[in-house]
Amino acid sequence: MGIVGSGPAGIYAADLLTKDETLAASETPVSIDVLDRLPTPYGLVRYGVAPDHPRIKQIQSALHKVLDKPAIRFLGNVEYGRDLKLEDLRRHYDAVIFATGSDRDRPLAIPGIDLPGSYGAADFVSWYDSHPDVGPGWRVDGTAAAVIGAGNVAVDVARMLAKDADDLLATDVTDNVHSSLAAKQVTDVHVFARRGIAQAKFTPMELRELDKQPGVEVVVDPEDFDLCEASMAAIEESNQVKTNVKILQNWAIRDPRGEPRRLHLHFLHRPAEVLGEGRVTGLRTERMALTGDGDVRGTGEYVDHEVQTVYRAVGYLGSPLADLSFDDERGVVPNEGGRVLDLDERPVPGVYATGWIKRGPVGLIGHTKGDALETVTNLVADRDALAPAAEPEPEAFLHLLEERGIAYTTWDGWQRLEAHEESLGGAHGRKRIKVRSRDDMTRIARSEESAAAGLA
Repeated sequence: MGIVGSGPAGIYAADLLTKDETLAASETPVSIDVLDRLPTPYGLVRYGVAPDHPRIKQIQSALHKVLDKPAIRFLGNVEYGRDLKLEDLRRHYDAVIFATGSDRDRPLAIPGIDLPGSYGAADFVSWYDSHPDVGPGWRVDGTAAAVIGAGNVAVDVARMLAKDADDLLATDVTDNVHSSLAAKQVTDVHVFARRGIAQAKFTPMELRELDKQPGVEVVVDPEDFDLCEASMAAIEESNQVKTNVKILQNWAIRDPRGEPRRLHLHFLHRPAEVLGEGRVTGLRTERMALTGDGDVRGTGEYVDHEVQTVYRAVGYLGSPLADLSFDDERGVVPNEGGRVLDLDERPVPGVYATGWIKRGPVGLIGHTKGDALETVTNLVADRDALAPAAEPEPEAFLHLLEERGIAYTTWDGWQRLEAHEESLGGAHGRKRIKVRSRDDMTRIARSEESAAAGLA
């Protein structure tokens, strides 16, 4: 069995496949390879969660236990579509599950969005998480920044922009990220949501964390605080919505604290245009009004906000996968219950999908478990009809990688790299400091020459 992607989605699928009630209950021994294009496992837990979220990163411990199972083999630095084709995977595996996630920013079609100083949240998140495919330099310009979106990613980006960089020194943040954030002059961060407070998608935990930052004051304009019939129904039906609304109400009516940095939450503001000639100088928004059914309408009233940078966090999209059909609008692989479909909407034998590449970037990490269960259940139901791999021997796949000169990493190699990162952190009284360079990660994981000084 092959799984492409070692984030939570892929690892949860591997875990299910090795439980007694699934394939492991059959007479045929289960052997699973979990592949990743990066030298390291864990996907968005390592490269999509803000460094000051240690509670979410604790999920990594549970994922570690799964990859530590004898029936599961991790192979990193192996990229599908570059190093391997679908026919390669089908030759070596009875079935393949794609769990490649969503790695691109959803576009926002408004004038000026491509001006210098306007960024996608995915790029910024990858930078502050020291993703090896993103350059080390990032300059946070100006004194005021705008973040477009009302989900957890928008809240993470806003918090990182407002935070004192030294508050990150207890995390795994790398030196280049700390120094760039320490140099920023941002005093005001504005977050804009098109709909009302009851329609915001962030979780109460993420919301509360905004107000726990030393030197940062959260500001909610009472004029943006509006509720309609559908909003009241949402409050009654959802504890999350009820909690969010209560938190925001308290922030809207409290007295100013006079902190040196402010994080402004604006609701019922639709981004209409990024302003500027040559680079960003502002953001124009249209005031919206609730329509009573949970939606909004434009009022024709526009407000200009003076900002020097804009970050859009309006959703992620998956990337197309070689040899598979793709839904460009939704950014997913077309599928039915995890069974990947071809252009004629027929299941592709032995090919499945799970996680965000299957359903889009909806829900929290925990929701991925139920999603993986659906895919694995359908795969198990299909197993008697699957054509067996022509070369299923585990060593045959390694021989293919070596034949193609692919410097793959292993589970043992990851543990060497992890120990190296922990030693880097220990020297500074921290749990770990990430190694940023792909070459350095690969070299350490493969026990080659030690990386040069200054890795972090």
